[in-house]
Amino acid sequence: MFGGIIAFLSRLRRLIRKETLIILKDPANRLILIIPVLMQSVLFGYAATFDLTDIPYILVEQSHSASARDFLARLDGTGIFHRVAELPNNAEVPSLIDKGAALIAIQIPADFERQLRSGREGQVQVLLDGRNSTTAGVALNYLSTITSSLNAARGAAPPIELRTRAWFNPNLETRWNIMPAMLASLTLIQILVLAGLSVAREREQGTFDQMLVTPLNPMEILLGKAIPPVIIGMFQTTVVLMVALHWFKIPLAGSLIPLFGTLFIFTFSVVGLGLCLSAVSKNMQQAMIFCFVLLLPMILLSGLATPIKAMPVPMQIATYANPLRFAIVAVRRIYLEGCGFADVAVNFIPMLVVSAIALPLAAWLFRNRLT
Repeated sequence: MFGGIIAFLSRLRRLIRKETLIILKDPANRLILIIPVLMQSVLFGYAATFDLTDIPYILVEQSHSASARDFLARLDGTGIFHRVAELPNNAEVPSLIDKGAALIAIQIPADFERQLRSGREGQVQVLLDGRNSTTAGVALNYLSTITSSLNAARGAAPPIELRTRAWFNPNLETRWNIMPAMLASLTLIQILVLAGLSVAREREQGTFDQMLVTPLNPMEILLGKAIPPVIIGMFQTTVVLMVALHWFKIPLAGSLIPLFGTLFIFTFSVVGLGLCLSAVSKNMQQAMIFCFVLLLPMILLSGLATPIKAMPVPMQIATYANPLRFAIVAVRRIYLEGCGFADVAVNFIPMLVVSAIALPLAAWLFRNRLT
């Protein structure tokens, strides 16, 4: 029995070595495994954000009063609002917004000061470019905050004061929400493609039939093709983690052990899905198509950009079959909240269920192909 285990491990080691060499022997492949992960980490960190640092606006100032100057001083003093044009009236405002020269237009009427002195509300008209509703909403929130601070300074504060504090993300930066999720999302893309191409590559190159005459059984082939993508995926996860920690300076509140443990479980579920796709694909082109058809629904139903609760009930039910959803929840809690294994263990169950279904299914598909 002991000799059989040694023989099994020896065959498995050779198969893992073969699969790893196939992936890494080409210099172009080595670059593809590293450079895109670095680029995507930086791009998502900078581009995939709802935080605004530059809001171009048009000013139509018809009041020329002290109150208007106070309001504009607070607006320009934020360093976020950037005045791109100052017009005598709003005739040219539609054309400038239509061209994308400004996100908002602010019009202060001539009787603004008189309205305030008479005890009425001083009305300021704000025109928003609603083609990007999310960005426009964020800009409006910033403007509302400035208006509230001005009202408080004038003694017009409401009787109930709200004092807010954001947990786990003090400045409410979108990057703190996006980058931890990228640890799982970017790993999903790479591992699914690597696993999806493994058997399809063999079949297309004509080496798949050679496995028929080897002493390898389907389970050994399955493990030999599953382990290299997992190892590569964990390495890529480490690269993304280094970018989040040292480039974007997002502090890790939790421990590395539950973080990598969660991602390790997640990678096995993804590898199982990728091997199933590879087993039913006749060539590499077909495998790539299957991978990309599966990738988009998994990312959309993961809660990466939109809350699960905001989706229709059938879509919410469909997310339970998506391991990426639970990986993102667990990683965010570990990274931002400092949770341990016990706090996120419930998220392991769906990922393990997917692994328990996908890996045996892939082995069954291999067996049918090999026999």
